[in-house]
Amino acid sequence: MNDAAATPMAQLVHRRWREREAPDGDVIVFADGSLRVMDLLRTHEAGRPDDPRAESWHWLEILRATEWSTDDWLDVDSTHAVHVHGGSRASAGESARHGSVGWVALTRDDEESTLEWLAVSRWSDPFREVALDDTAVTAVSAAGRVWTFPRDAPQNVRITLAPGTRR
Repeated sequence: MNDAAATPMAQLVHRRWREREAPDGDVIVFADGSLRVMDLLRTHEAGRPDDPRAESWHWLEILRATEWSTDDWLDVDSTHAVHVHGGSRASAGESARHGSVGWVALTRDDEESTLEWLAVSRWSDPFREVALDDTAVTAVSAAGRVWTFPRDAPQNVRITLAPGTRR
């Protein structure tokens, strides 16, 4: 992204990304400076409230903004996994200084790792694995949840329990 042609919000997002910071909260921030605030909801199959294999997670968009401000920024400097594919790079990790907040980012595989989008979830454990293909970024949290983010619409993430997880 050319900083001279970018909107002020895009410039802010890219400056913060270079400083390895992200907005605090359950959000997806895009390279163009737009922000999606999300709400992570968990439901259970009837009669199985304590069985993690019977739970379903949904990350729902509750707010969309092109101009926004935040009082707090998280450090996203702990990277636990990286995968490069087709000119893009997926990274995942945690913000350890802020209570082990999980994050996943899709960037270009260039010298600056130019940001395409960054997803942060206060409700996720840190991400320990990440994979990237032509259609999705897939990240596995330390709790064994698999987050599958469509590359072009990360707000439509699908969250499932990893096979063999007994939590």
